[in-house]
Amino acid sequence: MPAYNASATIGRALEALSKQNCFQPYEVIVVDDGSVDNTADIVTRVWIPAFAGMTKKLTYVRQDNAGPAAARNHGARLASGEFLAFTDSDCIPHEDWISRLMAGFAQEHIGVVAGSYGIANPESRLARCICKEILWRHTHLMPDFPNSFGSYNFCAKKNVFDAVGGFNTAYRTASGEDNDLSYKIIASGWRIYFERKALVDHYHPTQIIKYLKEQFRHGFWRVRMYKDHPRMMRGDGYTFWKDIVEVPWAACCLAGLALSVFQLVKDCFVASLLAMTPVLAFILFEVVWALVMMCCFFDGIFFSFIFLFRAVSRLFGFSTGILSLLFKKEEK
Repeated sequence: MPAYNASATIGRALEALSKQNCFQPYEVIVVDDGSVDNTADIVTRVWIPAFAGMTKKLTYVRQDNAGPAAARNHGARLASGEFLAFTDSDCIPHEDWISRLMAGFAQEHIGVVAGSYGIANPESRLARCICKEILWRHTHLMPDFPNSFGSYNFCAKKNVFDAVGGFNTAYRTASGEDNDLSYKIIASGWRIYFERKALVDHYHPTQIIKYLKEQFRHGFWRVRMYKDHPRMMRGDGYTFWKDIVEVPWAACCLAGLALSVFQLVKDCFVASLLAMTPVLAFILFEVVWALVMMCCFFDGIFFSFIFLFRAVSRLFGFSTGILSLLFKKEEK
C-alpha cells in the first residue's frame, strides 16, 4: 500500500486489512512516500501495535517522495510471499477481498487477478457519479479477461511482477503506471482475470477542481503510454471509443467557440450559430451518455457538465504531454 499524506483515510484502510477472512497467512506493507502529515504516527503508533496481537504482520517503511509507482515497487521488493496484492491508502477492502483475489488464480495461465470498486463516500454527488461511471464500464465493457487493471485493486504472481520489471517509475504521478504494467504483463503471455466481486470501497473525489486536475494528469501521461504501447490507442476494455473521440471533439468545440465569437464581432449572427454546431452536438452527446451511465436524471444532467469539462481537461493534459515529449526530444 503506497501512502502519501494519507492520514484522513489510512486508518480505515488498515482496519479493513486487519479483518480479512483469509485462511492463508499474509503481510501488510505500507510504503510512506515522503508524507508530511501524521500518516507515520497513525501507522506506527496505532496500527503496528494493533497488528501485534494478530497472526498478520504490518510493516511500515518510509522513502523520499518518488511517486506511487516507486512506492509499490519498494513494497514488492520487501514482500516475502508468492503473491502481491495491491490497494491504495484511500481504499477500504471488503472482508473477502484477499480470498476472492486468490480464488481467481484457478488457471495456470492467469498472472493477475483484478477487482472492482465500491464507494466509501456516497454522500457526495460527484463521488457517486464517478463511481457509477466506473461501475458502468466494469459491467458493460470489461470482459472476464481484460487487457488492463487498476493499481487500486489487483493481485499478481510475484514472479510475473518481477519478470516485467514491476511498475515503470517514469510515471511519476498516479496515472498510467497501472496501464503500462497491464500491457507489459499481457505482452509477456500472461492473462488478467477480472473478479468482479473482489471489492474495495474508494474515496472518490468530492471537489470538481481536484477531479479535473486529475483528468489533466491522465491526459498528460496518456501521451507517454501511447508512445510506449501504440497498439493500445484503440482502447483496452475500460477505455473505449467515447474516450478516444472526446479529446479531438473538445478541440473542435474550442475552435468553434473562438470562431463563433469572431463572427459575432463581425455581426454575422448566422455564421456565429453555425460555428457553435460542434459545441451543441457535443453537449447533446455528453448529456445522452451521462443519462445512460447514471440511470438518474439529476445525476445525469450534473455529470454531463463534468464530462464536458473533463474532456477539455484531458485535451489540455494531452496537448501538454505532446509538447513535453517534443521538447525533451529537442533537448536530446
